[in-house]
Amino acid sequence: MPRHRRNILSSPQMFGAHSVIPVTCLSPDDSGDDDEATTPADKNELHHTLKNLSLKLDDLSTCNDLIAKHGAALQRSLTELDGLKIPSESGEKLKVVNERATLFRITSNAMINACRDFLELAEIHSRKWQRALQYEQEQRVHLEETIEQLAKQHNSLERAFRSAPGRPANPSKSFIEGSLLTPKGEDSEEDEDTEYFDAMEDSTSFITVITEAKEDRKTEGSTGTSSVDWSSADNVLDGASLVPKGSSKVKRRVRIPNKPNYSLNLWSIMKNCIGRELSRIPMPVNFNEPLSMLQRLTEDLEYHHLLDKAVHCTSSVEQMCLVAAFSVSSYSTTVHRIAKPFNPMLGETFELDRLDDMGLRSLCEQVSHHPPSAAHYVFSKHGWSLWQEITISSKFRGKYISIMPLGAIHLEFQASGNHYVWRKSTSTVHNIIVGKLWIDQSGDIEIVNHKTNDRCQLKFLPYSYFSKEAARKVTGVVSDSQGKAHYVLSGSWDEQMECSKVVHSSPSSPSSDGKQKTVYQTLSAKLLWKKYPLPENAENMYYFSELALTLNEHEEGVAPTDSRLRPDQRLMEKGCWDEANTEKQRLEEKQRLSRRRRLEACGPGSSCSSEEEKEADAYTPLWFEKRLDPLTGEMACVYKGGYWEAKEKQDWHMCPNIF
Repeated sequence: MPRHRRNILSSPQMFGAHSVIPVTCLSPDDSGDDDEATTPADKNELHHTLKNLSLKLDDLSTCNDLIAKHGAALQRSLTELDGLKIPSESGEKLKVVNERATLFRITSNAMINACRDFLELAEIHSRKWQRALQYEQEQRVHLEETIEQLAKQHNSLERAFRSAPGRPANPSKSFIEGSLLTPKGEDSEEDEDTEYFDAMEDSTSFITVITEAKEDRKTEGSTGTSSVDWSSADNVLDGASLVPKGSSKVKRRVRIPNKPNYSLNLWSIMKNCIGRELSRIPMPVNFNEPLSMLQRLTEDLEYHHLLDKAVHCTSSVEQMCLVAAFSVSSYSTTVHRIAKPFNPMLGETFELDRLDDMGLRSLCEQVSHHPPSAAHYVFSKHGWSLWQEITISSKFRGKYISIMPLGAIHLEFQASGNHYVWRKSTSTVHNIIVGKLWIDQSGDIEIVNHKTNDRCQLKFLPYSYFSKEAARKVTGVVSDSQGKAHYVLSGSWDEQMECSKVVHSSPSSPSSDGKQKTVYQTLSAKLLWKKYPLPENAENMYYFSELALTLNEHEEGVAPTDSRLRPDQRLMEKGCWDEANTEKQRLEEKQRLSRRRRLEACGPGSSCSSEEEKEADAYTPLWFEKRLDPLTGEMACVYKGGYWEAKEKQDWHMCPNIF
């Protein structure tokens, strides 16, 4: 009896899909995706599933009754046949049939008992599941309401604090003490479980002491710290940030339409994105600013005059100071810019043809979509060129978003042959759940001159509620190939950078915890770079700088793939956000279709092992090509030429139709 019951319960013909329904519908999702919110559509689907389960259980109950009824009828018929007078041969056959009918009755009873048990269990657990799901839904709604209330209270407290009459003034920024690279380097930022922006106590530190010029010369002469006379550097380093902006023959716009006052619950969207790559999540334009990532990359050139100044430096360590200030200046536009730039379409380009006022030409192209990667090349008539391929890796960590730009930045000065290489730091957007959004930069940057082996080690100190350091602080040291320090850099990535010439260095006495700092005797600080003030009404124009306001301005003669021609971005800039969202969906669907066609063309016999490799193999950039970088050992897209010649001829037949 038990054996028959086990066989029947495991039989796919008897139970089939019916036994699977409660498991697949109500077990946890093991697909690997993030938990989704319980939307009205989800609730309807749940009720529909439970209703189908109830109907199937009714069918099983009906089958139970029918089998019992027909089994009893069959047994009666066999009993009647046994009472008839029939030949002995037929009697033997009837006996066999009777035995088989008895076995069928036993098996049917076992199946009926199993169905009855299943029916009772399913009915009991169905009620439990419904109660549990209802409870979880209520708890989720209650949690969301609590978080929303906390956010409102947090904002009210912030406003009350800012308006309090007895509020102390912000402490003045001090550049006397700074921090240098930790042994962990950039890899320390990758631990998802560590809130690295709250712990900076173990960093290697230094102390600078400003001395009088006479003492410095005397000390310098005895120690031989530097062979460059500080007074000779004044012509290049002094007032480096006070260069007047060039006058353009073309009148550029100075404003864009004000940002519409759209209310949007950020948490309602971001709560489903924890741990996911943000570039793969469809986001409404409400989270964007009307610029593409290619245009944001071009914004790094806003303080190009620092590099124009650096061309005239005769000392490589002085030149390194200006290069370091330029690398820091690229972050100054991000302090208020918490909105997300548009993720460019594959093959999208952006040119900045400003030889007349900026003395440079810049070209960006989106060379990969997954992961999003952009190649950039800049030529300056003042004697330098810059190129990079930046891949954006971004993750939502729950309370904050980490944005990690991957890839090396190259800068070369034609006259001296000095070739500088560095990488970008990590950006973090805080207060995703509660409070006002704010952005911070953190991590270590090492700039290397591959011709002289001079180095600059910069540290972006992450903000901490418990730190005495000024917010957004940056410190660094410029040293030569022998490791001898020449300049100390200090400032903030959102305001200004200064450099102080080192005339003597020595180790300090060990502190109580056994740590030792380097003491640098320096001359008075010289201003390297100072941020331009924002345009009037910038708070209503996405906090765009003067340069950013001109980047999406319509221009004739650009390639048909240029970001200025992107329709959803243009509609958003005009304030038509609903139309922009519709257009964005159309473009994304068009891009997905093109991607499927490329992958199909790549074919199953391709050597590509992964989908991303297959996509990279199937797509070829138009103006850039993959080459091995001899300095970093990495493959990177480098400008291969032809764009400006095509623009001069207005021959764009090779450009793909992406908009």
